[in-house]
Amino acid sequence: MRAGGATDVDALCAALLTLRTADEMRRFLRDLTTPGEMQALAERWRVARMLDEGAKSYRDISAETGVSTTTVTRVARFLTQEDHQGYRLVLDRTRETRA
Repeated sequence: MRAGGATDVDALCAALLTLRTADEMRRFLRDLTTPGEMQALAERWRVARMLDEGAKSYRDISAETGVSTTTVTRVARFLTQEDHQGYRLVLDRTRETRA
């Protein structure tokens, strides 16, 4: 990461935390990302949700979503093995809000 990169990421995180509704988040993300980047983020999140459900194979998820099996594998690794556990945190919180 370049000099100032951590500060930039911290500033982005702080900005995201100011958003109060899904509509506000959508508006900000539309300004922040290209349509392709937004689609890639949405696809990874869909893959994470499908992996969390545990009912489908990586190949089935790839076929249903159109993402590569490499992407499915990468999301699965971040979901289960990486230290940050960001996917897990948000999956658990969204499950709590639905309950």
